[in-house]
Amino acid sequence: MYVKRAPPRRPRRERLERGLRPRPAEAILHAAVSTSPIVTIHLPGPLRPYSDGVARLSLSAGTVRAVLEDLERNRLALYRNICDETGAVRRHLNVFVNSDNIRDLDGVDTALSAGDVVTFLPAVSGG
Repeated sequence: MYVKRAPPRRPRRERLERGLRPRPAEAILHAAVSTSPIVTIHLPGPLRPYSDGVARLSLSAGTVRAVLEDLERNRLALYRNICDETGAVRRHLNVFVNSDNIRDLDGVDTALSAGDVVTFLPAVSGG
């Protein structure tokens, strides 16, 4: 499987000089007042370039669908590598909540609790 790498993230000052804006204040405010549980998103190596190299993200989300919506709003490059153009999770990607595959649960409508770990794991194949 070939995974296209994202370009390296520019420092904040350089981003501002180039006209790239920082995260909108309303997104920060929404995250601060959200009543959804805080969950951890674990990203394996092939997906890290699309999240500025971080291995774990903390999000406030009540379902896996809410996690995907948050990624679509705030980390579009990562979202595009997790979901296809129809918004469905890519077939070669397994999504786990703790140790359970969401295909065995309620799919993207799987409910999340505080402290849950959501893992996006690309399938491995070859000879």
